[in-house]
Amino acid sequence: MKPADAIRAELGRIALELGAPEGTDVVLERPREAAHGDWASNVALILARPLKQKPRDIAEKIRAQFRAEEAGVATVEVAGPGFLNFRLRPAVIASVAGEIVAAGESYGRSDVGRGAAVNVEFVSANPTGPLHVGHGRQAALGDAIATLLEHTGWDVSREYYYNDAGAQIDNLAASVRARLLEARGESAEIPEGGYHGEYIREIAASFQGDADDLAAVRAHAVRALRLEQDLDLAAFGVTFDMYFLESSLYEEGLVEKTVAALTRAGKTYEHEGALWLRTTEFGDDKDRVMRKGDGTYTYFVPDVAYHVTKWERGFKRAIDVQGADHHSTVTRVRAGLQALGIGIPEGYPEYVLHQLVTVTRGGQEVKISKRAGSYVTVRDLIDEVGRDAVRYFFIMRKGDSPLIFDVDLARSQSEENPVYYIQMAHARMCGIFRVGAEQGIATAAAVDADLSLLTEAEEQQLIKALEDYPAELAGSAAALEPQRIASYLLETARLAHLWYHKHHVLGQEEALMRARLVLARAAQIVLANGLSALGITAPERM
Repeated sequence: MKPADAIRAELGRIALELGAPEGTDVVLERPREAAHGDWASNVALILARPLKQKPRDIAEKIRAQFRAEEAGVATVEVAGPGFLNFRLRPAVIASVAGEIVAAGESYGRSDVGRGAAVNVEFVSANPTGPLHVGHGRQAALGDAIATLLEHTGWDVSREYYYNDAGAQIDNLAASVRARLLEARGESAEIPEGGYHGEYIREIAASFQGDADDLAAVRAHAVRALRLEQDLDLAAFGVTFDMYFLESSLYEEGLVEKTVAALTRAGKTYEHEGALWLRTTEFGDDKDRVMRKGDGTYTYFVPDVAYHVTKWERGFKRAIDVQGADHHSTVTRVRAGLQALGIGIPEGYPEYVLHQLVTVTRGGQEVKISKRAGSYVTVRDLIDEVGRDAVRYFFIMRKGDSPLIFDVDLARSQSEENPVYYIQMAHARMCGIFRVGAEQGIATAAAVDADLSLLTEAEEQQLIKALEDYPAELAGSAAALEPQRIASYLLETARLAHLWYHKHHVLGQEEALMRARLVLARAAQIVLANGLSALGITAPERM
């Protein structure tokens, strides 16, 4: 049993003996200051009301009844109004390193999701151009969220929704046709809202049909850009299980079917020639138009129909990773679904909205791409700094915070570059075993080593950080916040570097060397597992 679990079990036992209700939640946290101990609990404050006693009095009773030896605890202290601080025996802390090595790649993973299906939709860019850096941030966030959920027991399906219908696609077709006409010597203008990048000329050059057949031009352009985006995603290491075409919603009559179902449910009404949805019944500030007077649907209606298909495909949990410009869509889509009895009482789907990305080089903003013309593409960044750096930088800040992507920092091989710093920590742990093998030293990380020898402050701090990985992973997955793992890895790498520089592993007395080899392997495992959760490689050499 892990030290934290042993403390939690002992607190639960005492709470029941003191008369606490069944199911009392016993929370353990790391103290904000290391001087306060290894674990802290506010259970006495929680029990004050049901037990009708002062928290400090309850805490004193818990301390008196706490079986420290059985829980691996050296001391129990009462602080402030009734907080309990626990200090573990150094040997107990050290034992965690052996557990990590024994678990290997599975360390940190859990079965919280119990195999339940969850749909994670992300990127979902209109096929009107190469993927820009905003799409890249969304790809990194979505893929990391999907992986975190997989590592915590969910059956994840990654989905890409192609907006291959509507005015933007019409402008794309008209833009390509203008380049076709230009190529045969005719005067042609890119329409207002059209596309001017060099890639439009490339698409036009590859078209073999009649430039006057706009439907054929449109189909060719969409097909070419879908392939282009697939290449962007392949370069980024992102794959999808399902590609869903917006056009299929119209071709299969699913939009009309959804509108008819809402009307039958009594959630729509006619006003001034338009069909309205009673979204105010579901928290919106005003009702919204679904079908305009000219018979066309407003933008959120196909989104409702699309999410109906998700529900019908068995996804009772769905997560959409989208740009912050979709903020107004959230309430309307949920309202439409709830009007159909979908996603009640919980919010369905869940949304993770992200802010814009600003790319800088030499302290100046970079605004354009050679191929795209008006924006920086994902491929531009990958070509400049590499996939791993792009992924980490897109993930390292919470999605709802604007992100400045410093190309110079991402390219640097220094401690200031966070992804380089983390990968270097992993490589250093690997290097210990490689150098040992070259020197003919037996470097197997045997878990039967005497880990009680790991008593140095830097060793104890590193082990405690490694022990926290499962909780960090679970919390990051539950909150849909990959940046938590990014931050955790950076701090753990700092502790690993500190230990590496201050304490030698090879060349020590045999028993101590064996113990430190276990710690080196444990650090290597956790760093690799965490990087894997973010879709980042863990190199053995740097």
